[in-house]
Amino acid sequence: MAMMYTPTIPPPDPDTRTPKFRLPNLSCDAHCHIFGPGAKYPYAPERSYTPPDAPLEDFRALHAKLGVGRAVIVNASVHGTDNTVALDAIAQSNGAYRAVANIDDTITERELRVLHEGGFRGCRFNFVRHLGGVPDKQVFDRIVALVAPLGWHIDLHFDAIDLPEHADTLIRLPLSYTIDHMGRVKASEGLDQLPFKILVELMQRDEKCWVKICGSERVSSAGPPFTDAVPFARKIVETAPDRVIWGTDWPHPNVKAMPNDGDLVDLIPLFAPEPEYQQKILVDNPARLFEFGQ
Repeated sequence: MAMMYTPTIPPPDPDTRTPKFRLPNLSCDAHCHIFGPGAKYPYAPERSYTPPDAPLEDFRALHAKLGVGRAVIVNASVHGTDNTVALDAIAQSNGAYRAVANIDDTITERELRVLHEGGFRGCRFNFVRHLGGVPDKQVFDRIVALVAPLGWHIDLHFDAIDLPEHADTLIRLPLSYTIDHMGRVKASEGLDQLPFKILVELMQRDEKCWVKICGSERVSSAGPPFTDAVPFARKIVETAPDRVIWGTDWPHPNVKAMPNDGDLVDLIPLFAPEPEYQQKILVDNPARLFEFGQ
């Protein structure tokens, strides 16, 4: 019998506005999620929230409206270590999708190879407190050792306040890493706040460090249209334009103010007015990191 779920968070804005900014051909939404449907892809019993279903057909419709040509599905914590929802989506994408997995150190080499051949190119660690906090250090190290030979990167979701204490560990990593949502810094604390200064220093010092200029609604202190996040994204782009990627974070789980995805696209030319930077962030950089075919 199919499981029935009662959502504990709101759905995304169903009325996606057509952006004024025209995305370049093969632009990649490099941070987005698919939730369920729960009747087909059950949510994990230990999840910290229950989302409304945000299935593949809605995902496709969103990207068609925005002009997105490629996508990276970050398999969300609500699905636990079951990556089937993303694996199935990639299989139906004609090469347009890649994914980032949720795994633990019980995964076998064969299971890891199935994910790699299915289009996964990284795995995610949540350090965010409301999603469970810091992962076990020994488990973290074992997973890094497992995925490094595949050329994967690790995707890191931090609370900004915790970023400084982990910076030295990141520099010593043997593989590339991405930092989600501009490090979840708080716009109200300005560009000189310690977590953001550490983030910029990592980008300057460590060529393994990539940053996602997504989650403006998480960084913003002022609310819609979230333009107080723009100076942070702009600084990130100027610091290392070859190691920056962009995403919507659709369907926006656990946000204080639900954004409209069309409006988020229209922030891009504020982050990066230069066409050459737009091409890097939206097309070239994600193609390189996630090994999209040309």
